[in-house]
Amino acid sequence: MTGTFLLVTAPAKINLYLGVHNETDERGYHRVDSVMTTLDLADVLAIAPAEELAVRTVPESDFPQEENTAYRAAVAMGEAFGRTPAFTILIDKHIPVRAGLGGPSSDAAATIFGICRYWNIDPSDPRIESVARSIGADVPFFLYGPPAYLDGAGDTVRELFRPLTGTPVALVKPAAGGVSTPEAYRAFDADPQELPPLEPLLEGLRDHDETKIFAHVANNLAPASCSLNPEMAEILAWVRTQLDVRAANICGSGATVFAVCNTQMAANAIAKAALERGWWANAAKMEKSGPYVAAG
Repeated sequence: MTGTFLLVTAPAKINLYLGVHNETDERGYHRVDSVMTTLDLADVLAIAPAEELAVRTVPESDFPQEENTAYRAAVAMGEAFGRTPAFTILIDKHIPVRAGLGGPSSDAAATIFGICRYWNIDPSDPRIESVARSIGADVPFFLYGPPAYLDGAGDTVRELFRPLTGTPVALVKPAAGGVSTPEAYRAFDADPQELPPLEPLLEGLRDHDETKIFAHVANNLAPASCSLNPEMAEILAWVRTQLDVRAANICGSGATVFAVCNTQMAANAIAKAALERGWWANAAKMEKSGPYVAAG
């Protein structure tokens, strides 16, 4: 390997489908069906060998580095492979936190990929997915890249699909405040919602039929999340009135609303109008890959 450091992209995701079941497993986790795809909105990690493990974010995090998912992923890699994870990891944050866009999970997957490169480990080694699952439910998804269907606790990849590369997406969220995922699940338990149909969306993905895919975008956790943050419901209702929106829903447990658009111009217009209303917004595109590693 050449270069003194690695740059690793950590893309955001949206849920084209999120179906939370009423039952829980022996760990207390809900059974979850999830279909996710990555976006070109991404954090960027710079990873370099060091005397000890250190993780820093830009902007600075408001919690100890030991709680950062990248730090936890590096420690878990060390434990899995019997090596000392002595790296400095700098995370340039572009994905907002507590937004449902998977930033912390993607950062963890990017860290795993970077360490695999330094230690000459094949990312398909079965221990890698075990490390990913130990950090969080969404982390295994980010090890792949194409749209994927996951079940279990939303952490077991069952099927991969042809990428929807270039599809425009507008992202809008409240300027401040998010939704705690555990709180969203507690609200769901208090008022469970029926599972939306999953198979038509999977059929659409298998056939690469965008009309069928975007006709079946669904999230039965969204009502619980919106009950905790009513501004999300306001944003979702507003987004659905905008021109050239093919589908709109909540990303994961929130607080971001996504709108799949007919054109990039429409996505840009929605983002611009949302910013003028005082919300956070970004115009993005669906991406085809997971973490991308480059030597610096």
